[in-house]
Amino acid sequence: MGEKLKQWLKQTRFESLDQEVSLNIFVAAYFLRSKHEDVMNRYGLTMPQYNVLRILNGVYPDGHPRCDIISRMIEPAPDVTRIIDRLMQEKLVERFHSDTDKRLSMTRITEKGIKLLEKAHPEVQALGSYISSTLSNAEKKTLSDLLEKIYGEQVK
Repeated sequence: MGEKLKQWLKQTRFESLDQEVSLNIFVAAYFLRSKHEDVMNRYGLTMPQYNVLRILNGVYPDGHPRCDIISRMIEPAPDVTRIIDRLMQEKLVERFHSDTDKRLSMTRITEKGIKLLEKAHPEVQALGSYISSTLSNAEKKTLSDLLEKIYGEQVK
């Protein structure tokens, strides 16, 4: 067990099975993240920027206030304001005030942002196809269930 992990990390043994499992999760997450980052880089985006665009695209033509964006992010970012500012500079999102509370600043994806997501979508889907080509549906379901079991108690 763990032969590929041993090769990846260039080590011959692990302290425990728990350590091996944790390291396998970290390596797999790094591997998938780096593949996604390569795609995002081709479109001039970071992973957090892509995540914000994806979140806003899901509620278009409405938007979200900053706190709602943060609560929906894969990795909540404390610097979401700067992420949004950079996306605004590229005209991928816009800010507006809520109709119900003028003090509330909202962010919405623009048509340009939607088009960028549509352009990147085939490459993002191809990454999902990579997972599909290495795991059966039953394995994907089992893996998803096991991963949720690790962090599930923390979801509020």
